[in-house]
Amino acid sequence: MIFCLINMLNYVDRGAIASNGVNGSLATCTDSGICTGGSGIQGDFNLNNFQDGVLSSAFMVGLLIASPIFASLAKSHNPFRLIGVGLSVWTLAIAGCGSSFDFWSIAICRMLVGVGEASFISLAAPFIDDNAPDAQKTAWLATFYMCIPAGTALGYVYGGIVGSQFNWRVAFWVEAILMLPFPILGFVIKPLQLKGFAPLESKQTLTYTETNVSETGDDDTLAEDQALLKGSKSTSKLWNQFTIFSKDMQELLHDQVYVINVLGYIAYNFVIGAYSYWGPKAGYSIYHMNNADLLFGGITIVCGIVGTLAGGLFLDRISSTISNAFKLLSGATFLGAIFCLIAFLFKSLSGFIVFFSMGELLIFVTQAPVNYVSLRCVKPSLRPLSMAISTVSIHVFGDVPSSPLVGVLQDHINDWRKTALCLTSIFFLAAVIWFIGIFLKSDVYDKDDEEQSATTRGGKLTPLLDGSSDTTSSQV
Repeated sequence: MIFCLINMLNYVDRGAIASNGVNGSLATCTDSGICTGGSGIQGDFNLNNFQDGVLSSAFMVGLLIASPIFASLAKSHNPFRLIGVGLSVWTLAIAGCGSSFDFWSIAICRMLVGVGEASFISLAAPFIDDNAPDAQKTAWLATFYMCIPAGTALGYVYGGIVGSQFNWRVAFWVEAILMLPFPILGFVIKPLQLKGFAPLESKQTLTYTETNVSETGDDDTLAEDQALLKGSKSTSKLWNQFTIFSKDMQELLHDQVYVINVLGYIAYNFVIGAYSYWGPKAGYSIYHMNNADLLFGGITIVCGIVGTLAGGLFLDRISSTISNAFKLLSGATFLGAIFCLIAFLFKSLSGFIVFFSMGELLIFVTQAPVNYVSLRCVKPSLRPLSMAISTVSIHVFGDVPSSPLVGVLQDHINDWRKTALCLTSIFFLAAVIWFIGIFLKSDVYDKDDEEQSATTRGGKLTPLLDGSSDTTSSQV
């Protein structure tokens, strides 16, 4: 629940900055000489479409730098303390967005926002997968990833209302206040324990790690990692952590299933990122919708919740295997792309709404299966890093370049309908890449993990806020 709320609020911010109420528009003048003043961030700072698109992608700087660092530090530090640090930076950065005075000041604050996402995104999915019942693992992941479309959609609505009724700066300040309890909770909550490794600060934790390692069959790798970290100090410790990180990265990049899954996810997220940022403006331009924020927000929240949950439940029903996940990813994305293309060809708003809703419903089916593959194609000790690199990759090569590139394309052709059709066609590339994954050898770690999950749930688990039984929480 905590991870879901944090994820939801993070994507509410992502939707709010894309809303017409917060993002706004430049001043315009008609041929007859009648001028309308600019509004929102774009109007106040007089940003062109490229600069405007950069703001949506600036968070990636913090995410890119911080994600591998947080994933690696989780081996030797209390993960919840790390989350507390990251979310503290997020809260201050969001407050800074509301107080910004020009393009560079808000761009720097948006960069720091990515640190907050980095602190929890690589740890949340492994924790959920560790604690979910065997028959509902994908459904639990779907609930967490449902917060992405739901949060983005709520952000459209929230930004549209607050931005128009008050001021775009107020939207950021309220977000900072809402997030404030979570970094505090990160510093007081009981340390979480992940399969494959655990923090090394206490004897009790070391015992847990040794037991957990022997169960997962990952003892050789972790024994080497622990030996490097245990006997290291200052500069040598940093070098040893870098050595471990490099070794883990090589293992990830040599995993064909993981690479194919991430490549498909990159193409998919390229489109989704541009949809989420430019969607309201495209809808306003093509169909002359005055309530584009509310309409896109409403469609996305309904389709996002229903589609994401349906994808998780369906994969659990047909048997949660990596091969089945790839089949679902490829099929749903291909069909969703067809419906979205047809939607943008309609000249009537009603036809667009019907087909775009059907397309989005199918597109969001992928959220749980794609992350299930990233978790299950690697050994447990690599899961946090697997999720971190997946997240970094889909942003660096996906939604980060897509927003400014679509802005450049629109500046060049000046036709939102053609721009939307070009963008949507990239979904077919994602479907083809995931189709290749069906034929790759997979499920290597599924069997071992299922056997271990029963042992882990049968062991001693203490409440998250019960700090009396774990000396680690007092030492970290």
